[in-house]
Amino acid sequence: MAFDAFFLGAVLQEIREKTAGARVEKIHQPSRDTVILHLKCQEGRQKLMIVASPAAPRLHLTEANPENPAQPPMFCMLLRKHLSGARLREVSQLPMERCAAFTFDCIDEMGDPVQKKLVAELMGRTCNLYLLGPDGRIIDCLRRVGLDETAKRPALPGMYYQPPEAIAKADPRNEESYVNLLTKPGADLLADRLMDAFGGLSPLVCREAALFAAGDADARLEGAELAPIGEKLQLFFREHLTRPAPYYCAQPDGTPKQFAFCPIRQYGQCQQAESFGALLDSFYILRDRRDAMRQKSQAVRKTVSNLCQRLQRKLAIQEKELSATYDRERLRQLGDILTANIHRIQKGQTSVTVEDFYDENMAQIQVPLSPLLSPQQNAAKFYKDYTRMKNAEKELTRQLELGQQELAYLQSVLEELNRADEDAALEEIRKELQEGGYLRPDTVKRKMKQAKLPPLRFQSTDGYPIYVGRNNHQNEELTFKSARKDDLWLHAQKVHGSHVIISCGGTTPPDDTVTQAAQLAAYYAESAGGQNIPVDVTPVRQVKKTPGGKPGMVIYHTYRTVIVNPYPDIVVDALNAEKKSEE
Repeated sequence: MAFDAFFLGAVLQEIREKTAGARVEKIHQPSRDTVILHLKCQEGRQKLMIVASPAAPRLHLTEANPENPAQPPMFCMLLRKHLSGARLREVSQLPMERCAAFTFDCIDEMGDPVQKKLVAELMGRTCNLYLLGPDGRIIDCLRRVGLDETAKRPALPGMYYQPPEAIAKADPRNEESYVNLLTKPGADLLADRLMDAFGGLSPLVCREAALFAAGDADARLEGAELAPIGEKLQLFFREHLTRPAPYYCAQPDGTPKQFAFCPIRQYGQCQQAESFGALLDSFYILRDRRDAMRQKSQAVRKTVSNLCQRLQRKLAIQEKELSATYDRERLRQLGDILTANIHRIQKGQTSVTVEDFYDENMAQIQVPLSPLLSPQQNAAKFYKDYTRMKNAEKELTRQLELGQQELAYLQSVLEELNRADEDAALEEIRKELQEGGYLRPDTVKRKMKQAKLPPLRFQSTDGYPIYVGRNNHQNEELTFKSARKDDLWLHAQKVHGSHVIISCGGTTPPDDTVTQAAQLAAYYAESAGGQNIPVDVTPVRQVKKTPGGKPGMVIYHTYRTVIVNPYPDIVVDALNAEKKSEE
């Protein structure tokens, strides 16, 4: 991500355009580090979100509706007291710094007009949010900083606000000649040189500038022609610092992975969002939702992971024991040799030297004996050990097959947990594990019955419905109960993944529909991050449930395989069109 000073500047310009003369209607603080100002503007209402979190600091206009606590925090109550009904007068930024100030026209306790400021510092570990009075004193702040020797800038109510120290680097907007910069001693990498020389830029943007100017994000200055590089740098910064736009590089499912105020070409193709607020919403809301789901599923995930590790250790021991049974034929041979030489053995001997008639050279071998057993009992012991090994091979083979099936099932559950994106999906996985005896049943009865979660529904560009199972139970129900025998069934080859059904309606779907369904099968599988994924396609009638197998485990023999890349734009468009039709 590149929420640097110039990205913040572009966000603030967007806020100025949409909130000119806005009045503060409501103030909420849904979490410790997040404050949302509800603004009534000339053309509707806007929500200004300020997140002063060291992990992900940002501010922008948002459409999100996070849940608010039952009791507002004290800082929220303070903001309501001072800023409710205030009008936004000015939005400013500290030069080349991630520090924004919002000036409000307020009315004090005596009814006199005053100006107060809300200052948001979004600079890593020192993130903070200050409410300042007309005289510049701190009314209060989100994080108070005491008067100790380690505090460079104390922050306590009643103290004068101290802005961050000015950046001691050059402003890339004011540089007339970049060749002088390049000739100065410094880092050999062009991106590092830009990072050291200019303020307000993120490493991502510096690498993009190097890619534009020198053709390589990791370009080196040694031996390079500096004049053309300097000209291109000047062109790059003049273009994107004066006309920034919300660009982002997307993941395979279309969600943003990196964002900046300039095109991001070092990761391939990039796209442009409709606004800075919409870009940050789509990035952080999805990330926060995934983090929340990961936290909610942590206990289940740990249980399943421990079961997998325990099962893997058990399988390793069984495989070692099975390999030991492969040498049992020698036990039978030794029994035959002792039986043929029974007259040469006396009770109490610990070994006997005899000829090995199974060897072409009739070599002399020494056979160990138990002195407590008779010669006949020693020979019988070798036959008994041979029979035991033979039976052990059959039982270990069976146990290994069952264990491998169980391990594959548990690994598929881990894959489902990675894809679970809502509470209902997690609850179905938990219920599945409880029915399988892997989790204890809930001791507390739930007040409301959880609504049954339907499978994912897509629509191909040819109009064919495509269904994707969310978990093993859904996979089984989708394949063996919902689908017709002449529908097409798809699954990524030899990996854990969802069952995908093309509802054919008695017709033969076109190749484009099969390709799109295969792309979905590749995306909703363990191999989603790869390319050229093999996907098996067969009629539903060819798919059979594995006898005695876990939920979702099937066998099939007649099929064809297609090679696809997971989840391209055409499938995303089909999903969006389907969602719009449902709305």
